[in-house]
Amino acid sequence: MKNIVLVGFMGTGKTVVAKTLAKRLGMKYVSTDDLIEEREKVSIPDIFSKKGEKYFREVEKNVIKDVSLMENMVIDAGGGVVINAENVKNLNKKGVIICLWAEPEVILQRTKHHTKTKRPLLNVREPLGKIEELLAFRKSFYERADYHIRTSGMSVDKVADEVEGIIKNA
Repeated sequence: MKNIVLVGFMGTGKTVVAKTLAKRLGMKYVSTDDLIEEREKVSIPDIFSKKGEKYFREVEKNVIKDVSLMENMVIDAGGGVVINAENVKNLNKKGVIICLWAEPEVILQRTKHHTKTKRPLLNVREPLGKIEELLAFRKSFYERADYHIRTSGMSVDKVADEVEGIIKNA
């Protein structure tokens, strides 16, 4: 079976759905964000504040190269992975890329308790405006995914069911 690669904006359910799928399908779970933190030995918000987004994206690109060589994986890819075409190309080699998406208000609701600790891009005065801005910028990148699932109003199990249906027919 090909790797299952979940992409999409923060708060769309990538992590919980990826973990659910890995358990259901007997596959391994990996989070690119977790791998970045392991390699850098510092949290992602600290990377952003101390070294900047450009540095973070370079580390992310190297992690994606390594992860894309793995097999039998459910890959929880960071929200901005798709901005780099090389990342998408690498992930497509052994994987099916599925984009999870949700409306900006839903994303805000899901992320509002983590903006200071885990969501550096939303640590701003108007997080909803920032979400809308980032979604607009990333829209064309997210459209490159092989499949798309709207997660607003859906349970984790229902989203996982949809992913499984896609994988069985891919």
